[in-house]
Amino acid sequence: MFRYLIIIIALFTINVGSSQKRNKSQTALQMEKLGFQNIADKDSTIAIRLMYARSDNFTGKVLYTDLHEAYLHPYAMKSLLQAQKLLKKYHPGYRLVVYDASRPMHIQQVMWNTVKGTKKSPYVSNPKNGGGMHNYGLAVDVSILNEKGDSIPMGTKVDYMGSVAHIDKEASLVQQGKITGQAKKNRELLRRVMTEAGFRPLRTEWWHFNRVTRPVAKKYYKPIP
Repeated sequence: MFRYLIIIIALFTINVGSSQKRNKSQTALQMEKLGFQNIADKDSTIAIRLMYARSDNFTGKVLYTDLHEAYLHPYAMKSLLQAQKLLKKYHPGYRLVVYDASRPMHIQQVMWNTVKGTKKSPYVSNPKNGGGMHNYGLAVDVSILNEKGDSIPMGTKVDYMGSVAHIDKEASLVQQGKITGQAKKNRELLRRVMTEAGFRPLRTEWWHFNRVTRPVAKKYYKPIP
């Protein structure tokens, strides 16, 4: 009887695993084949709200039509998990929220086509130049949620293309009344946990962090098709 029970449990486990694999999108399966890791599988306390799986982004379109999970290269994943631990250490009620992670190069092309020849082009990496760190699974767009699950003030929404999102003149932005002093402190907290975990901030986007430089990514890593 016990042996039959073990067989039934084993068959159930196999069926559940196969069903979960079938339910994953082609893009998700591609990410896993390339060795990228699902953030939710590594730490379910990190919130996932992919902005390109919705239409309220700078393109006005849903770009991730079949991707609802956030994947990262293991090297970046290790640092993100550390950043979450640091955030909980410094502010126990807070947690990270990811708005974008690994991004296929063909999606990057759509983004570039949207801003090409406009004032917004400096904010999007050109695929012809190797794309950006998102295309290698080595960048993450991230913010912070409070105890209620609400985004804490950062001065702009994620994906805002303009000087108010820059991090190099935040004191001036506060003096001009363009962001609040609290928003500045919140950005500094985000940068603290991310940089201590090994990420590098991007000057023009308070939410964007790279795990390696562009030359390193091009030399040692491969972009996602």
